[in-house]
Amino acid sequence: MRNTADRTNGYGTRTQPRAGVQRLKNNPRASVLIIGGGINGVGTFRDLALQGIDVALVERGDYCQGASGASSHMIHGGIRYLENGEFRLVRESVVERNALMKIAPHYVKPLQTTIPIYTTFSGILSAPLRFLTHRQGKQVERGAVLIKAGLTMYDFFSRDGGNVPRHSFVGRKKALAAMPRLRKDVKYAATYYDASVHNPERLTLDVLRDGQLANPAARAANYVSAIGSGEEGVLLRDELSGETFPFSADVVVNATGAWTDGTNAALGANTLFMGGTKGSHIVLDHPELLEACNGTEIFFEHLDGRIVLIYPMGDRVLVGTTDIDVDVDEQAVCTDEEIAYFFELIGHVFPDIKVAQENIVYSFSGVRPLPRHDDTQPGFVSRDYRIEKREETRGSRKVTTLSLVGGKWTTFRALSEHLADDALAALGEQRSTSTAGVAIGGGKDFPRSGAEERDWIRKAVRPGIDEARVQVLLTRYGTRAEEVLDFLAEEPETLFNSTRELSGREVAYMVEREQIGHLVDILIRRTSLAFRGLVTAELLTELAQALAPLLGWNEAETAEEIHRAARVLAQSHRVKVESLIA
Repeated sequence: MRNTADRTNGYGTRTQPRAGVQRLKNNPRASVLIIGGGINGVGTFRDLALQGIDVALVERGDYCQGASGASSHMIHGGIRYLENGEFRLVRESVVERNALMKIAPHYVKPLQTTIPIYTTFSGILSAPLRFLTHRQGKQVERGAVLIKAGLTMYDFFSRDGGNVPRHSFVGRKKALAAMPRLRKDVKYAATYYDASVHNPERLTLDVLRDGQLANPAARAANYVSAIGSGEEGVLLRDELSGETFPFSADVVVNATGAWTDGTNAALGANTLFMGGTKGSHIVLDHPELLEACNGTEIFFEHLDGRIVLIYPMGDRVLVGTTDIDVDVDEQAVCTDEEIAYFFELIGHVFPDIKVAQENIVYSFSGVRPLPRHDDTQPGFVSRDYRIEKREETRGSRKVTTLSLVGGKWTTFRALSEHLADDALAALGEQRSTSTAGVAIGGGKDFPRSGAEERDWIRKAVRPGIDEARVQVLLTRYGTRAEEVLDFLAEEPETLFNSTRELSGREVAYMVEREQIGHLVDILIRRTSLAFRGLVTAELLTELAQALAPLLGWNEAETAEEIHRAARVLAQSHRVKVESLIA
């Protein structure tokens, strides 16, 4: 869900050439050009790179800045999709969920989920109507019998290769014993397992890096947009310098999510594939609510029939989400009305817990890449995907454009394999390897238990770098922390005064290996500092001073980056950056 406010602030910020852009300009042709650096575009990039294909990728903002970074941080089979009859999607989703816990264990973890239930038989008669018509109709709460049937079916889809327990049901007494702050009229609590991804942005970067390492010819650049096309190919623009240049490819993959139609228009084709909806979330610093959740995600039906969640993440609580039809050209932000809705749904489950504006440390909003759905209610729009193919002649060349419509985080590997196969077919090439079962980045050899993790940390300690610092790096990079530690050890590391989670040397690593375009990229997508509400005025200044010599910013550009970061955090995420100094 792209956050349209978190974009570039005009040209001239960059005063020196960027390596990624320079590689595109030096070799302005590839077999495949992917437009869109969310998880599906990046996943397709990795897949094609592993096949030895000459592939390039461009993203108009930062990687994972759009829908991929504005998700509910869940890797799930989509139990509610059963009600829509999307059995193929549910089956694929649970298979991919189980696989991701194995190949990306550094970011994807099992997630215990509890559904509080207040009736026994409610919804049995209305469920078939919802299934057949994809309309809500008169709101009737789903009761225990209906939820039990859904969870039993969900377990059936999860039976092969499953690595999570099957669901369980308890009555009122045990439900309240586990979570005493629940509404006292709760009759049952159903518990099942899905998975979470605590840092989707870094997982996307890991997938991208895998592609770059697998194939030296593969190249990618962020802050590069596709603005037109002609006989020379796609016209690209460096959003940091304003420079434009052509780039040609035999296959163009349009993976720009809710902006697919806009990208196609820039490429000379009018399409009406997309009909995205806005989803918002808030992040709370609320120890009382965190304790009430008792370590489990609360997943439930709100009064309007929408399935919503209260989700403990570390020492914060994530609450979401909405599903609102929206104009993709409008800025997607979490509104006061949505926040009131979130407070209301918390009160629906935990009536004696009070939540206020001051508990919000971060908010985010974006647009889901859903297919056009006309009169279908947003909650019933398919979360499945399809690929639209278009062929045309440009000059003497035949060009195939593949437009991705839909898609979700959980199925990105399978979806990317499908997109890659279609691209290979257009090229007349054969698949040489599969990504199934292949570890992603820092998930390779990741410790599988607390004891193994402590042992890994102890062995990874370097002179001047203690175990606490290694723990931060292991959480951030997975076992790729080993590479980061080697980089840090080349020069003395001095942690920032404003946070013990970052140093100038690590910032240098990010600039060298992770394509930093703006200061805010580090706060939102290379670390979780913004998400956790840990950005201060001192941090902005210290980070800008570390970045300036690495990125060639002068004094005025450095000051503008500080102001830009504060503006993005305020306008897009409702974060008021304050000073620690009274």
